[in-house]
Formats: sequence, structure tokens, C-alpha cells
Amino acid sequence: MSELINNSNDRKKRLKELILKLHQGGSEQEVRTELMRSLKQIPYGEVVEVEQELISEGLPEEEVLKLCDAHSAVLDGNIDLSASKSVPPGHPLDVMKNENKELLKVASQIDQSIRKISNKSDDDLNSELLALRGLYNNLYDVDKLYQRKEYLLFPYLENQGITGPPKVMWGKHDEIRELIKGSIELLQTENITLEEFIAASEIILKPAIKGVIDMTIKEEQILFPMTLDKLTEADWYEISKQSLEIGFCLYDPQIEWKPSWAKQEKLNAGSTSGDSIQLPSGGFTVEELLAILNTLPIDMTFVDRNDKVKYFSQSKERIFQRNRAILNRDVRHCHPPSSTHIVDKIIEDFKAGKESSAPFWINMSGKMIHIEYFALRNENNEYLGTLEVSHNVTVYRELEGEQRILSYTKEA
Repeated sequence: MSELINNSNDRKKRLKELILKLHQGGSEQEVRTELMRSLKQIPYGEVVEVEQELISEGLPEEEVLKLCDAHSAVLDGNIDLSASKSVPPGHPLDVMKNENKELLKVASQIDQSIRKISNKSDDDLNSELLALRGLYNNLYDVDKLYQRKEYLLFPYLENQGITGPPKVMWGKHDEIRELIKGSIELLQTENITLEEFIAASEIILKPAIKGVIDMTIKEEQILFPMTLDKLTEADWYEISKQSLEIGFCLYDPQIEWKPSWAKQEKLNAGSTSGDSIQLPSGGFTVEELLAILNTLPIDMTFVDRNDKVKYFSQSKERIFQRNRAILNRDVRHCHPPSSTHIVDKIIEDFKAGKESSAPFWINMSGKMIHIEYFALRNENNEYLGTLEVSHNVTVYRELEGEQRILSYTKEA
């Protein structure tokens, strides 16, 4: 075997062989040794291309998800970042890198705390577990970083035809979220013994921080350099403008970044006055319609007949996060991989005329949320798209008796 393969196609072919070797049960250490001997350093772009090709060639996304940690461990330190670009302060990627630094600090604090607690007695556990739970609560702030990737960053990669790697990474996000939430629930358990804590630390507490740490490596070595190559300055500006809607993870950016050409730009809020919209039962201006849609105490999202997200309402109390980056995005890419099959089934039944609505209800943060999908059809019963309506119905479930006297609801 050659000590160095210079040809990109040969390099990618060999990388693919090594990843498939892991898939077939090969030793991670053996693969790492072979990788270092045959490929030396691999350009980050080739890693993404190989992952995309494996999915396109039929390797299930679930399998790539299982392999994600293994082949990331193999590639760690062997990816060539020399060609990656730098970013100015306040740029979305600069913000994400600073968030990662804060996450690594928390992960280190958790690791030290677990080691410290493991040497305590049962009598000393309560106060230590309370402090550790606070650290895991801080760690769950990573959800905001992951949401910005899922809703703001991934759509631009999908527009470039890069769909596989974002789905795989989203799947890892969900795994990490569940591990952190499970850790928080565990640390709320009363009268946990030291023996139970030590066992749980191996099963869930340590895997949670390892998942966060491993994800920062995937981001720094593969995702960030790739997005800098693929996204335009205008794309990054849109991401920057919408990031505040989701929020930042353990880090408050002190510098607002914007391209030089955007200094005189005014945010386009859309046309909200002038043109009148006339319907069979009446009419209103665009401004009036916008006020109506945003005043309704529900969240609405419209998906057209081609399965593209075309509109979402902006009520004051939004239940689910929506950003303009999802517009014209395939609705399947707006949901985590674990629920894509449900979305497919709903759309399939709506288009076939088998069903006209699909209701769900869930408990979320102490609230009862009712979610219903409606098939939209014209007078000829032709499918136009799907309307998703989400409503916090907690207050209605608590109603008793009657209220016939005028009584205004006080806003918080």
C-alpha cells in the first residue's frame, strides 16, 4: 500500500472502504492505524463527500448515525484544516466556536464533579447532586446551538445538495438531547445511593458529556470549514439576523457582525399595506390580514402541494420554533429523522384523499399542546397542501362553570 495517496478519487475510495470496514465490525484501532498509514491527512471536504456518497449508494442513514462516533474518532486529528477560512468577530461561526468553548468548560466541570462525587459517601450526596444537576441544566443550553444549526444552517447545505450529513448530525443532536435530559431526570431522583450514581454515570452521565464533546469536534473539523466553503456572505447575514430568535448557548456575542454592503440595508418586513385582498366572504388589506394571522392564539405553518414550507404565522406566544430559513424547505427536513416517517404517512394519506386531518396532543413543559394537520383542497377536491395548527389548550382544560360577566385577562 502506498504511504501517501495524492489522488482525490483514490483517497475518497480508500476512506469509503475504511468506513465500510467499521460498518462490518472492524476494529476501530486497526482502522485508525490503517487510515494514518494510507491517507495521512484528509481534506475535510472529502469526508463530507464520502458520507454523502455512502447514503446515496444505499447505506441507511441509521447505519451512518451508528458509525458517526466511530469514524469521527478514527478521523480525529487526521483531517486537513489548512485550507479552511477564518471568520471575523461576531460572524455566526465565530459565535458557534465561542459557544463550543463554553460547552467544553461545562463538560470539564461535570467530569470533575462526577469524579469528586464518586469518592463521597451516601451521606454527602444530596448537595453534590444538586450542584451537578445545575451543571447539566447549563449543558442543555446546547439545544439552542443545535436548533440554530438545524433551522438556520442545514437548509443552506440542503440547497447545495448536501442532505445526508445534516440528517446524520441532527440524529446525533437528538441522542445528545435525550442523554442530557435523562441525566437531569436521574439527578432529580430522591435518595439515590452512591452505588446507583456510579452505575448511572457510566450509562448516561458520562455519555452525555462525551456526546457534546464529540459533536464539537465534528463541527470544528468538518461542518464549520465545509459551510464556509458552501455558503455566501448573504447566506451568513441571513443566519446572523435570525439567530437571536433562537438564542445563544452559554455565550452572549458582544459584536454584531454584518457585511460591509449591508450597512445601509433596511430589513425588509414585507408588504403590509396598500393592496387589498378580496375573498368571497369579504376582504381586507395585507396589513389587516397580517394582524389577524398573528393575533390568533395558535401557530400555523403552511406546506404547499410540493411539500415545501411556504408560510408560518408569528403569534406572540409561539409554541414551536420557526425561522425564515425553513421557507421553501422540504417539510421532511424540518423534522428530526425519528419522526420523518410520520410526516411521510400524513402527506401520503392527504394526497391520496384517505384522510383530511391528523390530530396529536402532547405534554410539553407542563402545558397541554394540541397539534393538528389539515389537508387543504380546492372546490374540485384537488390537494393544495397541508396546514399545521398548534394550540396551547391548557387553559381550556382548566375551565369550570361559566363566565358571563366581562372580565379582561391580564397579560403577564
